[in-house]
Amino acid sequence: MAKAYGDRGLGSVPMTATALDLTADLTTLTAQLCDLRSVSGQETALADAVESALRALGHLTVERDGDAVVARTELGRPSRVVIAGHLDTVPVTEDPANLPTRLVDGVLWGRGTVDMKGGVAVQLALAAELTAPSRDITWVFYDHEEVDASLNGLGRIARNHPEWLAADFAVLCEPTDAGLEGGCNGTLRAEIEVTGVAAHSARAWTGRNAIHDTATVLNRLAAYTPAEIEVEGLVYREGLNAVLISGGIATNVIPDRCVVTVNYRFAPSRSVQQAEAHVRELFDGFTVRVTDSAAGARPGLDHPVAADFADAVLAVTGGAPAPKYGWTDVARFSALGVPAVNFGPGDPLLAHKDDERLPVGQLDQCRDALRSWLTA
Repeated sequence: MAKAYGDRGLGSVPMTATALDLTADLTTLTAQLCDLRSVSGQETALADAVESALRALGHLTVERDGDAVVARTELGRPSRVVIAGHLDTVPVTEDPANLPTRLVDGVLWGRGTVDMKGGVAVQLALAAELTAPSRDITWVFYDHEEVDASLNGLGRIARNHPEWLAADFAVLCEPTDAGLEGGCNGTLRAEIEVTGVAAHSARAWTGRNAIHDTATVLNRLAAYTPAEIEVEGLVYREGLNAVLISGGIATNVIPDRCVVTVNYRFAPSRSVQQAEAHVRELFDGFTVRVTDSAAGARPGLDHPVAADFADAVLAVTGGAPAPKYGWTDVARFSALGVPAVNFGPGDPLLAHKDDERLPVGQLDQCRDALRSWLTA
């Protein structure tokens, strides 16, 4: 049976920007977070609610930078861990509407349930509950993850307040189907330019068609076999694909230029420079312009704190560590010298889909694994 949560979170008190109940059950809290919309660039109301709820907890020191909120225990423990999640979502769909959330047979439907307010709910619930953890904890809730990397709230914190992110280990609560995913692939985008000679299409023999000549680029891509590379015991699958193609200026002109944009997802054992060299080698003879790149992150599972966390996850979910094929903000922690993993509720294949949905049982699994590790 479906139940719409709307603005009242399971029919309880009205939901306002200052009324997150961190003691509510995880399904209710997730619904409250989702129903308080926070599309990238519109996170202020949710950040206000998170800040207000955390400042009410006497055992945390709370800081804010823009729409990013950071809360820390200061217990003098021998190690510190960061547990992070982003507050923003991709745009809400209106037809069909994927907000307000609704609960159907143990599955919570709606924008943000997977990516990644289920994970944020777990963070907030544990931030309220764990007043004396065995490790000091830095809870990070940040903005602008779903848009241009230059706007990313975690990156902004790293630039403005790197001391806030100092830690021995980090967990990013991105959706992993409640499994542990180590590190992440790097990503690189490049434009492959094919040149020709413009001519009237009625006299095509006087020119050279750049769009036709992109066949060479596409054939190289079609023949390309992506590598599978083992890094610290995890096998990362690479990928190199055409993602955009553009060319031509009019329907009666032979085009003298065409550009194929490719996206290379490379194993974290490669540097950005090595990835770029690989793409340039593959498309030798063409002009190659790299337009965007970001390094991956090694798994870091050989770190003692990471091993403890892997054991805690295994005890609760029964899943062995796996690689993260996409790029995530664990790479930002890696760049700061902090080993990091991905761990959160929700199937990542449902992230950004109109029918985004979360089996609520995974909320409890993730909370229980994190709680066990943070109190051991």
